Parts: sequence; C-alpha cells; structure tokens
Amino acid sequence: MITGFEKETHELTEKELKILPVIVSGLQKKIGKENAVTNKKMVEGLKKHGIKTSGARLRKIIHYIRIKGLIERLVATSNGYYISNNIDELDNYIESLVQRSESIGLIADQLQFQRNKLL
Repeated sequence: MITGFEKETHELTEKELKILPVIVSGLQKKIGKENAVTNKKMVEGLKKHGIKTSGARLRKIIHYIRIKGLIERLVATSNGYYISNNIDELDNYIESLVQRSESIGLIADQLQFQRNKLL
C-alpha cells in the first residue's frame, strides 16, 4: 500500500482475487503490440460482464499479475498492455521502468533536502 494512495493501492480484495483469472485469461491473448489493450478498454469490457472496477484498481491487479509472475513479459505502452516476445521491446520497457524509478527517486531526494532546510 502506498501512503496517500491507500484507496487505490490496498491489497487485492477477495472479489478482485476472484476476477483475477478472467483478467489473466484475457491478457494472455494479447500477444504482440498490435494486440495491445488499454486499461480503459479492459474496464469497459469487465463492466459489460457485470464486473465493476476502476482504472486504478485494474492497474493494481496488473501489478499483482506481474509481481506474481502470472503472465510473463507483460509490458505496457501508451497503446496498452500486451505480451512481448521481442527482446528489444522488453529491453526498452525495462529501461523505461528503471528511468521512471530513478526520476521518482530524484524527486524524493530533492523534497527531502527541502524538508531538511525547514528544520
């Protein structure tokens, strides 16, 4: 759970764990970037099947899928989520994740510096 985002990032609920197989099954069919599916389309698709969730909670479910290794090579672009079998795509995605993590770290460092100046 992330401080300040508890509503969006709390652990998966029993209901979400029950729909997990539906989401995994759908994503396993999205092989290649030409078959990418957006978060919005997934939320809409689930709603058509009587499953209500938010974009933020769907991202939490996808996070769970990734960290548990339920779908290998699941990447995301501005075009959506898909399974990549392309080494260059995987390398680019990994590099993007590392860069975003480092960028967030720089912001945290600067805010810590600014906080310490208040003391």
